[in-house]
Amino acid sequence: MAVTFTGAGWIPIETNPDVIQKVRQTSAVLRWGNPVPMSSNTKYTPRSGGVTIGRWAKSTSAPADASPNDSVLLNTDKFGGKVVVAAEDMEDSLASIVDAKSVDAGSSFAKLFDNVTLGITAAKGTSGWGFDSLYYILTQNDATTGYTGGANLSTGATAATYDNLSSSLGVYEQGDFFEEEETVAIAHPAFKQILRGIKDNQGAPILNESTAGVAGGGQGGTPKLFGYDLQWSMGCKTSAAGSSSPTGKPFIVWGNRQFLQVGNRTGGELAVNFQDTDTGIGVDTDENLLYFRARKAFAVGAPGAFSMLVIG
Repeated sequence: MAVTFTGAGWIPIETNPDVIQKVRQTSAVLRWGNPVPMSSNTKYTPRSGGVTIGRWAKSTSAPADASPNDSVLLNTDKFGGKVVVAAEDMEDSLASIVDAKSVDAGSSFAKLFDNVTLGITAAKGTSGWGFDSLYYILTQNDATTGYTGGANLSTGATAATYDNLSSSLGVYEQGDFFEEEETVAIAHPAFKQILRGIKDNQGAPILNESTAGVAGGGQGGTPKLFGYDLQWSMGCKTSAAGSSSPTGKPFIVWGNRQFLQVGNRTGGELAVNFQDTDTGIGVDTDENLLYFRARKAFAVGAPGAFSMLVIG
């Protein structure tokens, strides 16, 4: 990729298709989430409690629907960091260093975003982030949708089995928000080994892996698990405050991707600001600075639209 810097202005990384591809491959939430454009730091998106249709008797008023309607709040948070690169290193191979660091930053951001949106165990007031994760939301009651805290979250298993994987999926499938064509699965790669190790009474693997490395015997393309699209995410481990390298318990999420609300405050996935040694703040140290940032929001449309199995 040819790189042109214009002073110290913000340069969208999306001009580098490798970064966008990396972000989309690494982050399941950014790939499958329902994008919501935002022109301010907060935005309410309408949420319907459903519509009840009943028998309408002849010559009477239409039956009134009493389902509640409200909104979910998207609150923007800022992701970012910086990389220090010596001037001589930039002079030797400018484009390759910028490309490499940009792709690395995109990968780190994608993992962090999945972990923050899916795996933080504490409330936003404790974790410091501007929104609650799916894990935490599944622990709370939701009077509007009738969800009971903990109903769709399984945390007691020490290992994954065919039965508890199927049971976890079944909780979502039997809920009001199940739509087969919109159903996805997001799991930590630790479940690759777990799935390979599930065997029948004769010792044969129940979920065979294809030559393409797809659990369940798929032949390339998007992996499938129990017939649903699957994406592996390194962010799918529990965490107290959010991390691009979480060390908690691995989990798998099943759900309706239309209820993954992703607010986009800025146009692209990630942006970079280049401060060079001639005109930028690195002039005293002869070091260039690459600043990375993204402004995103997240909200769960309805907790009943998901179920989660945590192992360990």
